[in-house]
Amino acid sequence: MQCEICGADIKGPSSKISIDGSELTVCPRCSQYGKNVEKRAPTSRKVSPVAPVTQRRSSRPAGKRFETMSSELIDNYDHVIREAREKKQLSHEELASRIKEKAALIKKLERGEIVPEEDIRKKLERELEIKLTERSDEDDWSGERLSKGTTLGDIVTIKKK
Repeated sequence: MQCEICGADIKGPSSKISIDGSELTVCPRCSQYGKNVEKRAPTSRKVSPVAPVTQRRSSRPAGKRFETMSSELIDNYDHVIREAREKKQLSHEELASRIKEKAALIKKLERGEIVPEEDIRKKLERELEIKLTERSDEDDWSGERLSKGTTLGDIVTIKKK
């Protein structure tokens, strides 16, 4: 066997040393260059305790969650926003600063390029004094109509632009 540092043949007992995390088998002369490694003892890995999962309660009452789901955004929201802004004689920039949003967002909403998110919709409704949502009719989905051989034409309503 050869020393892994000097390359000389090891006569007698060899030593295992650690140099910068590497284990080497060396001759007695080179054993001074590293720390003597005894038998490797397995290191135990401690498992960190898992924190108990706590359920977070919503600040909203349970009934209001379903109330918002029954409202839908009106089809011509872009025209309603533009007309209300012009009626109040506000520029895009003035309206944007009042609701703390960007003017580009207002312009995109008025062109119908994007659909307003709920928080933006509420800000616009409050500032422009308009209503951008409508109640969806739940009467159209009665169970008796569907059980009598409903066709696709009974369900789909075609909207013209």
